[in-house]
Amino acid sequence: MQEPVPGASAPEASASFGPAGRALLNVSKALAIAGGLVFVALVAMSIVSIVGRKLIATPVPGDVELLQVCAAFAAASFFAYCHLIGGDVKVDFFTHNMKATKVHLMDTIGSLLVGVFGWLIAWRAFAGALSIKESGETTMILGWPLWIGQVLMVPGFVLLGVAGLYMAGVHWRARRAAQGSAQ
Repeated sequence: MQEPVPGASAPEASASFGPAGRALLNVSKALAIAGGLVFVALVAMSIVSIVGRKLIATPVPGDVELLQVCAAFAAASFFAYCHLIGGDVKVDFFTHNMKATKVHLMDTIGSLLVGVFGWLIAWRAFAGALSIKESGETTMILGWPLWIGQVLMVPGFVLLGVAGLYMAGVHWRARRAAQGSAQ
């Protein structure tokens, strides 16, 4: 998949977005920053727990449970921003010499798939969270309800679904523009 503006950084790439795209980019950036801060906090907690375990035989209670619940949210929070700035995995070896219209068509299809899978994962994560909530399962040490970790992933995947569909539109319009300039 190609970046909205080849070689552009996030601020330059967002210049090709309309107001809705810039708002989507800002929301996804805020969620990605929140996810990054959660990862930093998890690293700090892990260091404190490891040092406490080795030096004074007192780890952070439930450190693994905290890591599992919070890392799920943090990981899901990056996907939309990465897709909007073209930072997801690209396999352009085969498309490097293709016409721009074909590349944009492939990017449109790829973004549609990203959107569909984002919403599919959000739906299944939410359905799974409801099922776990009904069963009343909790973590062993802290006693936290297990469904919380799963439901925290849903906003990131919903945003990925929206970002995928938005980028499909961006690539479709770029394809139409490339067709018009080729004639």
